[in-house]
Amino acid sequence: MADTVEFELVSPERLLFSAPVEMVVVPGAEGDFGVLPGHAPLISSVRTGVIAVYEGGKVDRRIFVSGGFAEVTATRCTVLADEAVALEDADRSQVEARINAARADLADAGNEKERAAAAAELAVAEALLGAIDARPQG
Repeated sequence: MADTVEFELVSPERLLFSAPVEMVVVPGAEGDFGVLPGHAPLISSVRTGVIAVYEGGKVDRRIFVSGGFAEVTATRCTVLADEAVALEDADRSQVEARINAARADLADAGNEKERAAAAAELAVAEALLGAIDARPQG
């Protein structure tokens, strides 16, 4: 059996990551799940959270995701995310501006559909800010 699993992360805009990895931990709808070589096949929805990619026995990369699906086989883990941001590339000031815009949209919402969309955007932006604040420094 191989000692790596192929991991691919795709957002609507582009392929963000594709490489063999030691392990990947995905924020699934029913809780976080780790994928190692030989994993049982599964399909799961993905909740807002952080994907952790492991190399050398430690987290090598953290990627914020919001929504989507994950498909796992014995040799591969593919995540199709609604939104994905590598935490090392995330800009706190841009995320704060996104939060302020979502709050303004929520305040200006004229109907329930607009309120729901603004509230969902605000929740994702706040979760991204929390992930940025929780990332290890150094």
